[in-house]
Amino acid sequence: MIRNLLFSASVIALGLTTAMPVAAQSVSGSYLAGRHAAVRSDFAEAAKYYGQALARDTKNPEFLESTILAYLSLGDVTKAIPLAKVLEDRNEQSQVAYLVLTAGIAQDENFAGLLAQPADDGGIGPWVNGLVKAWSHIGAGDMTAAIKQFDDLSKEPGMQGYVLYHKALALASVGDYEGAEAIFSSNLAGSAAQTRRGVIARAEILGQLDRKDQALALIKDSFGDTSDPELDALVTALQGDGPVSFTHIQDAKAGIAEVFFTFAAVLRTESAGDYYVLLYARIARFLRPDHIDALLLTADLLESLGQYDLAIEELQAVPADDPAYHAAELGRAAALRQSDKPDQAIEVLQQLTRSHGDLPAVHSALGDALRAQDNWEAAIKSYDRAVELTSESNPQRWVLFYARGIAEERSGDGKGAEKDFRAALAINPEQPQVLNYLGYSLVEQGRNLDEALNMIERAVAASPDSGYIVDSLGWVLYRLGRYEEAVGQMERAVELIAVDPVVNDHLGDVYWAVGRHREAEFQWRRALSFVDPEDADSEADPDRMRRKLEVGLDVVLQEEGADPLTKVSAGQ
Repeated sequence: MIRNLLFSASVIALGLTTAMPVAAQSVSGSYLAGRHAAVRSDFAEAAKYYGQALARDTKNPEFLESTILAYLSLGDVTKAIPLAKVLEDRNEQSQVAYLVLTAGIAQDENFAGLLAQPADDGGIGPWVNGLVKAWSHIGAGDMTAAIKQFDDLSKEPGMQGYVLYHKALALASVGDYEGAEAIFSSNLAGSAAQTRRGVIARAEILGQLDRKDQALALIKDSFGDTSDPELDALVTALQGDGPVSFTHIQDAKAGIAEVFFTFAAVLRTESAGDYYVLLYARIARFLRPDHIDALLLTADLLESLGQYDLAIEELQAVPADDPAYHAAELGRAAALRQSDKPDQAIEVLQQLTRSHGDLPAVHSALGDALRAQDNWEAAIKSYDRAVELTSESNPQRWVLFYARGIAEERSGDGKGAEKDFRAALAINPEQPQVLNYLGYSLVEQGRNLDEALNMIERAVAASPDSGYIVDSLGWVLYRLGRYEEAVGQMERAVELIAVDPVVNDHLGDVYWAVGRHREAEFQWRRALSFVDPEDADSEADPDRMRRKLEVGLDVVLQEEGADPLTKVSAGQ
């Protein structure tokens, strides 16, 4: 039976292709526990329980395949290889077993063995198989066969750019930098050449050709004012008199690792599903432990699957002297925050400010972490430093002004917040979040309501499916006394974010303003049911909701000393 696990819907749930086997209860229990763990992406538990089931029924192909998949997802390829060999020896076709065996043969640098593998339906796809074989020809010392393999693959529609990108890397790996640059300069490598790895590879190739000025211009055009230790080291080398090493791909095994990373990155970009993307990234890391980009991708995948401890473990493997150490630590802090360990995240980021304090991203991330803990003053100081370190020509500088403005607004510094929001809009005039935040703030302050309406209308035009932004539009119309117009917008906002207490409360107020009192009371009760008492940042005011249910909105406004409801026409 052919198991098409890697490219079927069953992989996404880490399920199996056949029904539950009839076996002893102890075997069934372990198997079901493994499946439950796998569906939750708990790969360690899945491997444990599948292994227990396999120990009781060592010939069961489903148990073998499931255990292999769990080990590979966990990154323990070494344990998966002997199980894959069992399936191979029994002539059981399995994509996941084929993938693991390919990794094992490549790890042993048995390129003749890779070339001898059949490229049939039990394989791992024609593009991956084809590129692995092309690199295997290089490992076997047959460059002519490798070039023919690359060229034959490039004639097939679909992935020509990635094939030619690998051909360029292959040429560079054997010292043919002119041939590699000819591919890059012709733009035949497509989007792969425009990735960070592609740009760095080409810059190193240009450095080898002593075309350093062109390499520096490429880096400037590609990354602008962005700076990090890896780019800084390359720029320094290109500005010096000495040679620039080609470090990207140094041998055939590294080339095969790059094949798996390339396709992992492509599939991730296409949102093709995290599980089999993870398998490719794991293989890339297995074959090349120093492939930091594969490590970062793996950690990002694990975090998206909710496996924060595994992500943190992966990121901790980056040594402190590696140029990507700061990126790994930023990722580790993000994973710690996601796993409800904010104090540990802040500690990581504070340490990073001491070791990498010249990077604005470090201070920005610390500001975000402090802001999430309502430590407004400390967050503002971190954003101050990030702004100081960021070039005025950097188009992403608006993000820092926006984040600092939020912290200032929450700390009570309304003037500082408005100044920063307007600074953000000066850089990115139609940014919907900034337009909405500033517009809503003006509404809440009862100032410049016409300007606020214009801002929020532009925000809605840019982001029409954002419930919070549509809510802002309904709310500013309400505050302007244009109650009938507000109804449709508020109803749309509730459709988009049905369980938000503030949005439901706003709809209740709007209904009351147009005389639909029973519907208003229904919305206030709904809003109360959605209030989270542990959400300290929520604008929801349950006491005010209860008071409106007791006496109505008109009385509450009177008690608050606010203006009474006054309806105006749209033209006023």
